[in-house]
Amino acid sequence: MRMETPIIKRILVVEDDAVLAGMLKQSLEGAGFRVAHAKNGEEGRALALEGTPPDLLIVDIDMPKMDGVTMLKMLRSKGLTAPAFMLTNFNQAEHVADAAEAGALEYLVKADWDLNDIVEKVKSRLLPARTA
Repeated sequence: MRMETPIIKRILVVEDDAVLAGMLKQSLEGAGFRVAHAKNGEEGRALALEGTPPDLLIVDIDMPKMDGVTMLKMLRSKGLTAPAFMLTNFNQAEHVADAAEAGALEYLVKADWDLNDIVEKVKSRLLPARTA
């Protein structure tokens, strides 16, 4: 019986907080994902569009050079359909609405989420359910 090699899922983390980005990257890589990091929306847009597209995006909203909502709208206009989790310090209705309009799958307020919970959300979105 031949075992299929699992496809490693690619995640792009776009976050200007280097400490948080590093912890996210480490946690996601520990869970078996391949992770790229961009420190602002311009870098994120470039990384998402070059080479193999990411399977999922984790995007901060408030960043220098280009915010996460603008970046996500640009990526959607270029045909990138990967699910996106917006990670932010804001819990305001207009930010939630902007993120939803840009095509965000989830809107996560940083203070409300533990890293392990975020990793579990990513796993549930990208990994097939295992059957016994």
